[in-house]
Amino acid sequence: MSLVFAAIAPHPPILIPTIGQEALKKINKTKRALEQLEEDLYLSKPDILLVVAPHNNLMTDAFTLNVCTEYETDLRDFGDLSTRLKFKGDIGLATNILEASKDTNVPTVMFSERLIDHGATVPLFCLANHITNANIIPVGFATDLGWKKHVDFGTLIKDQIMNTNKRVAVIASGDLSHALTSDSPAGFNTAGVEFDTKIQEFLPNKNLVGMMQWEEKFIKNAAADAGFRTILILMGILHDVNYTYKSYCYENPLGVGYLTANFVL
Repeated sequence: MSLVFAAIAPHPPILIPTIGQEALKKINKTKRALEQLEEDLYLSKPDILLVVAPHNNLMTDAFTLNVCTEYETDLRDFGDLSTRLKFKGDIGLATNILEASKDTNVPTVMFSERLIDHGATVPLFCLANHITNANIIPVGFATDLGWKKHVDFGTLIKDQIMNTNKRVAVIASGDLSHALTSDSPAGFNTAGVEFDTKIQEFLPNKNLVGMMQWEEKFIKNAAADAGFRTILILMGILHDVNYTYKSYCYENPLGVGYLTANFVL
């Protein structure tokens, strides 16, 4: 049935109530936006949730597909031992993506890791709590490959999504700049403000060319490398797909840019 949902979701761990507690109030706008996005995802009735996320088992020179029969969330790094969500995997679509990559210049590898970290856990916790019959595929970017490779990888994924008889939802998990204020994790850099401003102009205008022209140094100064790479993969998945961009929320109360957006299909 092909692609039925596509979105960008941030992944600050404080969105998990047991971690965020009182701090969750600081990103209440994001929380409400994700509740709206959760309803959108639920109504799309997905069979598969493909989550493009940073952090877990990334490689420098290849994209990754984490393929397991079952997954469990792992938030122990944030002192949370009680939040344990379980998901089933989808081996079929992941295998098709891997096989298709062999005929391209897009290096892709498959591995198996049952535990998934906060990069995938947070959006799944916020968006998939009421979806009981969808399998997941965690996908990772390549930390040293260029922008075009990421778009090409997304296009490769899109082709396989369009060939499946399953309803597939794609969630690009990623925060924007981590350098927006002096209190930001990366400190303040003017590139961070410029990145967050421009990416919000590029997305509704489908200006992939503008994104591709950014130099790697600029993205590193903006401390936005991970989020930008997940967005590029999503842009590849949405290549030649008709959609309407809707931004539900952007805020940065903690010095990190959090964007919640739906690409309405």
